[in-house]
Amino acid sequence: MMDKKHVVAGIDIGGTNTVIGLVDREGDILEEYKIKTAHYPDVSNFVAAIFDKIEEFKKDFGTTAEIIGYGIGAPMGNINKGTIEYAADLPWKGIIPLSDLFRKHTDLPVLVTNDANAAAVGEMIYGGAKGMKDFIVITLGTGLGSGFVVDGKLVYGHDGFAGEIGHTSIRPGESNRDCGCGKKGCIETYASATGLKRTLLKIMADSIEPSDLRKYSFEELDAKIIHNAALAGDPIAIKAFDHTGKMLGFKLADVVAHTNPEAIFLFGGLALARDLIFVPTKKHMEENLLSIYRGKVKLLESQLSMQNAAVLGASSLVWSENERHL
Repeated sequence: MMDKKHVVAGIDIGGTNTVIGLVDREGDILEEYKIKTAHYPDVSNFVAAIFDKIEEFKKDFGTTAEIIGYGIGAPMGNINKGTIEYAADLPWKGIIPLSDLFRKHTDLPVLVTNDANAAAVGEMIYGGAKGMKDFIVITLGTGLGSGFVVDGKLVYGHDGFAGEIGHTSIRPGESNRDCGCGKKGCIETYASATGLKRTLLKIMADSIEPSDLRKYSFEELDAKIIHNAALAGDPIAIKAFDHTGKMLGFKLADVVAHTNPEAIFLFGGLALARDLIFVPTKKHMEENLLSIYRGKVKLLESQLSMQNAAVLGASSLVWSENERHL
């Protein structure tokens, strides 16, 4: 009888969707499913829903593939404790003992890390950062995440939370934008899909310039609609992207000074806007860089598909741990 292929369940928990994939050692994803994160206000039901999907995997691949562990990327994921702690963009508040909840369903290894850290590992192993020792991954989704690799190693810091630039302030002060983390003026309130929407609504409120986007309600409007409008030449949509890139570029100029990276990769739905976000971001990053860094830092689009990067990165946690003990 042929031995079963070993696979890892890589799980990317996002503010909107959670993606579950079975990943082999070569980085091939056998199967992939999505569930809506916000549909599960009770985290125990959320974990149970993930294992319902795993059972579907087993029906399809049970005779040919064997799961050897679970790697999870999540906002504010703590690899040291297996917890999610005070994540601003998830429906569960406080400290969530995620690995403990998983172990109610499995005896296999369960590893949890920050979602952006998972994306950085995926970029390093399978994507555009192959061969790079110093780079940063910025995830632009519902919020803004970041993963730092220095000297070829992912930076976790003292207790697992290094690199949370999404919740550093770019415009502090009581009159500035509220962030889900409880602070004011965090960069993710500007440079994220949610931030783009907030910027567009502010521009519309402050002007009488015509725009097809004025017909949408707050609930209907999203980053994809704004993206399509900008591609069609809508002036307010273009201004919203320009301002988003300006704020992101300004922040990245500061970030460069901390680790002197070879490259910064933009990943996530907002990065798919390409020139609309890359051109203003690069312009304002270069303008605000210290002179010793100018013209040296590449701003690149992730070379992994948006759906797969964090899943691959999360799965690689288990492969790395498994091989370390061989």
